[in-house]
Amino acid sequence: MSPTAVEAPLLLLFLLAAALLCPLGGARLLVEMTVVRNASSIGAFCLDGSLPAYHLDRGFGAGAGNWLLQFEGGGWCNDVKSCFERANSRRGSTHLMTKWEDFSGILSNNASLNPDFYNWNRVKLRYCDGASFAGDALFDNGTSVLHFKGQKIWESIILDLLPKGLGTARKALLSGCSAGGLATFLHCENFTNYLPRNASVKCLSDAGFFLDLRDIGLNHTMRNFYKDLVALQGMEQNLNKNCTASSYFPELCIFPQYSLKYITTPFFILNSAYDVFQFHHGLVPPSADLHGHWNHCKLNPAECSELQIQRRNVHKFMFCSLPK
Repeated sequence: MSPTAVEAPLLLLFLLAAALLCPLGGARLLVEMTVVRNASSIGAFCLDGSLPAYHLDRGFGAGAGNWLLQFEGGGWCNDVKSCFERANSRRGSTHLMTKWEDFSGILSNNASLNPDFYNWNRVKLRYCDGASFAGDALFDNGTSVLHFKGQKIWESIILDLLPKGLGTARKALLSGCSAGGLATFLHCENFTNYLPRNASVKCLSDAGFFLDLRDIGLNHTMRNFYKDLVALQGMEQNLNKNCTASSYFPELCIFPQYSLKYITTPFFILNSAYDVFQFHHGLVPPSADLHGHWNHCKLNPAECSELQIQRRNVHKFMFCSLPK
């Protein structure tokens, strides 16, 4: 028998087995965008002036009264130039975003893949402000405008969801990844205030615990980046007020290591001990390694020297020393 003759029935058997084992096949859950049409009434706009948006997939059965909200991530812009660039991309304009989002992972409706939340109301908040949903300022040089309105975007989406069932939630989880994970720290307490007193509310940050540490050149690279971000986008007024009132440098309350102790809502923190972004941009930013001594270590941890491993372990110690 020729190889071709053998391969054909084997392929058919493989496809049949796949269909039986995975009844959903390659099906994806695509959820349509909901634009917050009345957001302008409270001054909520993306960087380019477009309206904020989210995606909602309704819960069912036992999960119909429960809500999971997930902040979209995607970095930040801390100067006018980078914010203008962002405003002309999907990170700063809902006009340029995909109108249908693939709900997977914690947003999946597949009980075998997402057993805890598959039947909850699941919401993805689209990220278009560049400041983890926490800015409240406006840049206008007479010819161009940038809307730094992340806080208003957050409020407008919540206000839109409350009459859709969020206002009577029994259980709720606020989550996010990266810049969205930072947003979870910034809004966890405020989120609780919108919900019924008897609701069970918790927060989850995935890769959002950004550290205020010196880099290998002993400079405060991450601190300076976030200080510029807070100043440009008017974030200080929206940081944890107990933290800012207790700090000589209130803008540093954007860092979870300073604000976490003031968050009373139960909080789950998921963060790699060797976070790649913080390793490459916080511990060893290009400005601190002009001659590229850390290049091999950054590309492959197995090639790090003993001294480099010790420096990396400072970050690991910080993560692993968080209050339990």
